Amino acid sequence: MSSLDKRIADLPSSIYRIISQIDGLNGQWKGGLNLSPQMLGRLKRSALATSTGASTRIEGAKLSDEEVESLMRGLSMQKMRDRDAQEVRGYYEVLQTVFDSYDDLNLTESTILHLHNQLLKYSDKDERHKGQYKHLENQVQMKDQSGKVLSVLFETTPAYLTPRAMNELVTWTQRLIEADTNHPLIVMSAFIVELLKIHPFVDGNGRLSRILTNLVLLKAGYAYVPYVSHEKIIEDSKAEYYIALRKSQITFDTERESILAWTEYFLNVLLEQAKQAVALLTAEDIEKLLSPQQLKVWTYLGEVHEATPGVISKFTGVARPTVSQALDRLLNMKKVERIGQGSTTRYRKL
Repeated sequence: MSSLDKRIADLPSSIYRIISQIDGLNGQWKGGLNLSPQMLGRLKRSALATSTGASTRIEGAKLSDEEVESLMRGLSMQKMRDRDAQEVRGYYEVLQTVFDSYDDLNLTESTILHLHNQLLKYSDKDERHKGQYKHLENQVQMKDQSGKVLSVLFETTPAYLTPRAMNELVTWTQRLIEADTNHPLIVMSAFIVELLKIHPFVDGNGRLSRILTNLVLLKAGYAYVPYVSHEKIIEDSKAEYYIALRKSQITFDTERESILAWTEYFLNVLLEQAKQAVALLTAEDIEKLLSPQQLKVWTYLGEVHEATPGVISKFTGVARPTVSQALDRLLNMKKVERIGQGSTTRYRKL
């Protein structure tokens, strides 16, 4: 039995209870889908922007969801010279390809290399190594919102061993998916945590892992994936994300290998994603699409002609960053419009 097999052999029943909840919600989505094609289209566009913004911000980018959407609507070459914009466009386009063409994509090494190449397609600094396994050693680092490295979490697989490690990981994953003897969410969890331990590319490993998560989820039949962002859930629990990875990966190549910490975190992210998706099924109006804090912002804007984010925060009691996120979501949903720029920017209902 390989170390990959051992890692999934002794997971506790609590893991399978989470999976049962996810699968139950997936069944509800498939059985109860009554959203119009127009609504699904709006949700997909919103999820694309949200997922792109969140996944790139996890790695240190600074563009908001609103800026991501604006960038993708009217891209200029001047903006493309900005590193954040380059990474955003790469992620957005690859994720859109996965959403639209996942049936034609299989989890193979050639697919992984191709997606990595496309992910870094516009990134000037990655021109020489995109779509190629690393040729230099790298580290897994924890970064703050500004992109500053806070700590080195662990050393990764040596460059000279990376091609063999990736071949073994992909072959193992393909075998288990084809055999259908283990739940695909367990296989996916083991695949992602090992992929990030190998860290096969010079850059883009975290972003690629989230792209591949979307791909494998869709191929496994989780059809709600394009409408709710799992990347955003990870961004909102970024510290827990790194802790869970570290807790599992430091056990690798020891006598007590375990992916339990990572699998619990990973599955709870997917559970929250599924819950948010099912909540959309009964969303007859905008109020049912918003969180309580977002609803406070929306309700206040209905009571006034227009307001700045600072005024909204003052009169609703909602923290300023949360107000900004709520306004970004409402803009994505075409429910509010922005007036002016800079410190005088105001918002009003459409």
